[in-house]
Amino acid sequence: MNDVRPGQLKVYLGAAPGVGKTYRMLDEGRRRAGRGADVVVGFAECYGRPQTEAMLDGLEVLPRKRCAYGDGAFTELDLDALLARRPQVALVDEFAHTNVPGSGRNAKRWQDVEQLLAAGIDVITAVNIQHLESLNDVVEKITEMPQSETVPDEVVRRAQQIEFVDIPPEGLRRRMAHGNIYAPEEVDAALAHYFRPANLTALRQLALLWVAGRVDEALQTHRSEHGTGRVWETRERVVVALTGGPEGATLIRRAARITDRSARSDLLAVHVTRSDGLAAGASHASLTRQRRLVEGLGGSYHSVVGDDVPTALVEFARAEHATQLVLGTSRRGRLERFLTGRGTGETVTALSGDIDVHMVTHERAGQGVLLPSLRRTLPRSRRTAGPVAGLLLPLALTSLLNLDTARSTLDLTSEALLYLMAVVGVACIGGIVSALIASVTASLLLNYWFIPPVGQFTLGDANSMLALVVFASVAVTVAAVVDRSLRLSRRSARATAEAETMSSLAGAIVRGGATIPALLTRAKETFGMLSAELIGEPPDTGAGPAFDTSASDAVTTVPAGPGSYLVLRGRALPSSERRVLTAFAAHVGAAVERARLAEAAAEVEPVKAADRMRTALLRAVGHDLRTPLAAGWAAVSSLRSREVEFSEEDRQELLATADESMAKLNRLVENLLDLSRLQAGALSLNLRATTLEEVLPPALESLPPDTSEIEVPDLEEIPAVQADPPLLERVIANLVGNAARHTPPGRKVLVTASALAGRVEVRIVDRGPGLPPSPTRDRLFEPFQRLGDTDNTTGLGLGLALSKGLTEAMNGTLHPEDTPGGGLTMVLSLPFAERVPDVRRVNLRPEPRPAEAP
Repeated sequence: MNDVRPGQLKVYLGAAPGVGKTYRMLDEGRRRAGRGADVVVGFAECYGRPQTEAMLDGLEVLPRKRCAYGDGAFTELDLDALLARRPQVALVDEFAHTNVPGSGRNAKRWQDVEQLLAAGIDVITAVNIQHLESLNDVVEKITEMPQSETVPDEVVRRAQQIEFVDIPPEGLRRRMAHGNIYAPEEVDAALAHYFRPANLTALRQLALLWVAGRVDEALQTHRSEHGTGRVWETRERVVVALTGGPEGATLIRRAARITDRSARSDLLAVHVTRSDGLAAGASHASLTRQRRLVEGLGGSYHSVVGDDVPTALVEFARAEHATQLVLGTSRRGRLERFLTGRGTGETVTALSGDIDVHMVTHERAGQGVLLPSLRRTLPRSRRTAGPVAGLLLPLALTSLLNLDTARSTLDLTSEALLYLMAVVGVACIGGIVSALIASVTASLLLNYWFIPPVGQFTLGDANSMLALVVFASVAVTVAAVVDRSLRLSRRSARATAEAETMSSLAGAIVRGGATIPALLTRAKETFGMLSAELIGEPPDTGAGPAFDTSASDAVTTVPAGPGSYLVLRGRALPSSERRVLTAFAAHVGAAVERARLAEAAAEVEPVKAADRMRTALLRAVGHDLRTPLAAGWAAVSSLRSREVEFSEEDRQELLATADESMAKLNRLVENLLDLSRLQAGALSLNLRATTLEEVLPPALESLPPDTSEIEVPDLEEIPAVQADPPLLERVIANLVGNAARHTPPGRKVLVTASALAGRVEVRIVDRGPGLPPSPTRDRLFEPFQRLGDTDNTTGLGLGLALSKGLTEAMNGTLHPEDTPGGGLTMVLSLPFAERVPDVRRVNLRPEPRPAEAP
């Protein structure tokens, strides 16, 4: 079996139709063919544009595959023929196109392209930004037009090359106005709807942001593959360090101003939760306010665990590819800085490398910390200064006590107490070792200089040995008490740090951000791991937590609820952090259980909706179905009565009443049945190519004879739509009947149609009172209401609700618009039945009704 090199994919991405994607695709095909490559046009959609069709000259064009679906004939990409031809390069347009059912191997054209790539054929294709799955709903909100054809973002991201075809909105509108995109008769509608300047600007921004994200992904992949550790300032990412102190708001606003100076900059706030005493000085309430401020300015808040704050900050900044770090100047006073050495800002500056560091002044600078805090362990400076002080401080005290003034004033007891105080001071500074050095030194100096005989060591004397033992005992006792207090402070600070981490997590849960992916990301960031994932199978290490450090990347596994395990890969976690991880895993397990409950609740929601619908139905049926039934029953009962002799004219009138009542009753029952089928998902559809000529005349003829006059002007060539003919007929009949009911006497209902961007829009225009403003108009399509009806005693209020449901079932949309000059326009939009429709002349003018007898 020969290995085949996968083909290379190049995508031309556009923000809107008409920017020139197909033209650029064909132009590149011509260039490659000119360089000797074997290029074949598998499928190119030119839409009748002369400039684009001219680019096909000189290229080999593969014949399309003809196929039938319903009553229509279509053409598609002949995948089998293209694979058999096996060119070096294939040009395949319309990447997101949906193939005609039964026409080939795959449902989507992008799946055809993947087969070509697997066969070693390079493919050049084109797609618009609105066809990307992740942006489909956003584009629909912008353009108010749904996109039924989509392609997964991941498929496009896998392309080796993505080239953005750009044109300013005004340039695209000029191209449209010159007839270079759509037929002249479609230009006005397109410019007024999809191709509005605001729409085009928004779509262009979406496309640029998506392409920029793709470029950023490619850059990060390159940096990871090549082990690039230096910062590349291709995009500003500003990290602001928060301590929970009062200066946090100042730092955040300063960092936000730095971010605003550059487009597409990111603001990240980070708080290092550490296990030493400094963490205990952080105010959780302040951190909560600062988190809200960061999120309000468009940034993101992060919390990481680190025993060394400067190192943790720099590592986080490098992991996030930050270009700038913002820190506040130290709150410590001069004396404290002198005693404890350089602070976090100076250390971060020394470690930052090519990351710019901003030291921001604030009102608390140099005023000391708000709360005193003890360090968990002695810093290096105190460990060094302790033994030195144990030697030098007793010597300095001896020099002072040997002065004449001191000798004449102090006795041996006072001198011994001063030496004892010096030993206690050294014990507080340097710990047990320094205390022992100071006690021995002080005892010897006291014995030599102040205990008779002066100038001689009398170590054999019992009093001298007692003094030495007392000095050592006091020093060791004080040092032990100091050490114990430091350990207790360390435990308290660790508990505080753990509580802050879990409180931050609980706050995210309360705010609704506790989705499982968000929790996994937070776990990865908090513990500084390479990856975090949730698995359903129990690990090999058993039911309890597993900590595997045999590999280069340690694997930590903890249970996260029944049947779930949290697995982290990265550094080996110390036991103090594993307790936090266990609590973290419990939150993840709670999120999993909450997701399961949400799924169960979602399953119950349709039952509740059906119950509400049934209750409303019972309320409405009590009157609306009884009225036509009572009228028909009364007419039939009168005709059957033998006590009254009716004339022929009266008999015909009673028969007409019965017939009209039964017809009304039949329509109501049909609407109820169809609505129930829609809600139950049991409505069967037979979608096929359907022309308006086929459904509009029967729909208009089904309306009652007293319906207002309906005007259907001469419509131009309208493509066939993908719809179910009987259902589409019902929708149009309901919409026209609703418009006629609200149209004043003497005014006409107008029905028009137009083709735009792969869809047909049918507009039913009335000149009635229109709709009140929102929020009332939001209830327009709710069943069992008669919004805007002056007579609420007739009808169940199902017409518009049923019309919208049937339209959406056929992949269409239905929405209201205000009619200029007063009234309401219902816009029914359905997709073309084929990509290049067979255009037919449609005569939609209904036959004139015979005049009613006076």
